[in-house]
Amino acid sequence: MLALENVTSRYGRIEVLHGVSLDVAAGEIVTLVGSNGAGKTTLLKAISGVQPVARGSIRFNGSPIDRLPPHRRVALGIAQVPEGRQVFGPLTVEDNLRLGAWAREDAEIAADIDRIFETFPALAEKRRLDAGSLSGGQQQMLAIGRALMARPKLLLLDEPSMGLAPLLVDQIFSIIGGLKHQGLTILLVEQNAYGALAIADRAYVMETGRVTMSGSGSALLDDPRVRAAYLGL
Repeated sequence: MLALENVTSRYGRIEVLHGVSLDVAAGEIVTLVGSNGAGKTTLLKAISGVQPVARGSIRFNGSPIDRLPPHRRVALGIAQVPEGRQVFGPLTVEDNLRLGAWAREDAEIAADIDRIFETFPALAEKRRLDAGSLSGGQQQMLAIGRALMARPKLLLLDEPSMGLAPLLVDQIFSIIGGLKHQGLTILLVEQNAYGALAIADRAYVMETGRVTMSGSGSALLDDPRVRAAYLGL
């Protein structure tokens, strides 16, 4: 579904991605793990079109997308849940969800909102409250729900467990696993390496803008280098 080949990206003169290649097959959860500053978020932004690509190619379902603007990529089926959630605080929960469907013109938006509320009952109880009044965990659920309203084929998740209590972290990972069972393809960036690798079909390790390791989630969980560097074992 997604293929990156030798992708390079810069902030000004500073190159932060150095020839990154990876792929994501339909129906997979693929995880990117690595320390702060490894380039994981920049890579997701390059895929969604927020960060320009200097060299290399990004293909989605066989077609090049690295020169398309972000809204065209959304229309093709790519949605990103940004780091830090970034919900629209002054707007209601329901209006945040409606904004996730801004590119759609079909008659099923209301039905999809109801399905989001079935998936996240805590949001249904607060559908008319300002999103800024929600807890961190509820805002993360809202950010995921907002992305799902675009009916994506590929969901990009950037640090969904960041800043959440352990019980909520488990809940978020359970939700991600459930989305895969519904047929969604997921590229997950996550500092909680243990939780992310545990649910991943495959994973890549990034260090200073490069992919340094790859393999199945279970294989990387058992790799002594990964255990020492990212799992504290």
